Amino acid sequence: MTTLLSIRNLRKYYAAKKAVDDISFDISRGSIFGLLGPNGAGKSTLLRMITGIFYPDDGRILMNGETLSRQHTDLMGYMPEERGLYKKMKVGEQALYLAQLKGLSQAEAKKRCHEWFERLDMNDWWQKKVADLSKGMSQKLQFVATVIHQPDLLILDEPFSGLDPVNTNILKDEIFRLAQNGTTIIFSTHRMEQVEEICNQIMLINQGKKILEGNINEVRQQFKENIFRIELGEPPAGLPDAISVLQQSGSQMTFHLNEGSDSNAVLEHFIRERNQIRAFHEVLPTLNEIFIRLVKDAPES
Repeated sequence: MTTLLSIRNLRKYYAAKKAVDDISFDISRGSIFGLLGPNGAGKSTLLRMITGIFYPDDGRILMNGETLSRQHTDLMGYMPEERGLYKKMKVGEQALYLAQLKGLSQAEAKKRCHEWFERLDMNDWWQKKVADLSKGMSQKLQFVATVIHQPDLLILDEPFSGLDPVNTNILKDEIFRLAQNGTTIIFSTHRMEQVEEICNQIMLINQGKKILEGNINEVRQQFKENIFRIELGEPPAGLPDAISVLQQSGSQMTFHLNEGSDSNAVLEHFIRERNQIRAFHEVLPTLNEIFIRLVKDAPES
């Protein structure tokens, strides 16, 4: 996959605080890149530098191999966590206005707005005032305004905030569809379960520094702790010496494989004991567990 966005040794300081401290990474075209970190980690500052809202104190931002300029930011769509809609306007009027600000003609803006309103089941909102919308409805309108010009790079900061499960799934499906059609997406959130479901690459920052980056599956493998779960046909009469049981409920057991032991030997033990093995798998840590461990262990700056 070709690289769309490259960040090289990026720094941004506020007085004595290092909001972004020497961060580098690459994002491949068509990927969904998860940007993670606790509050105050530097995520919003990093995103605002990528979109050209803030200028870095040092470092480089490259898009398509070229130093970031206005022509590149025109190819971006940015949905910040703090929403910016004109509450006195009608929903359809607002969507058309924002689409034309992105450079679309009136006719093209109207065509695309109606297409997106149809896709997101928003047609009944066209004549309503923005001020009358719920937070979730406002979120969907903001999403339409962000993607209406078909950006190459889509930046979403907490895009599911305020949405119910049904509308969350609708937006999630649209995010997958956009990525499949070649849009590169930066997805910033503190909801780890959403990152595991949506993203293929992640970066975790804390106190302005990058502390973890990589493919989600590879990251989870990196932090595994030899924990397995087995489900038998009935509770076992005896246990092998190779394991230390962490949790057991009837015929289901979670255990730690002792150092120097082999998971195949555990299976062989239960087979010899004529236990029916219904399920057996390694338990990998969740991103939330990895996140908490790394942030907790990080030294104070």
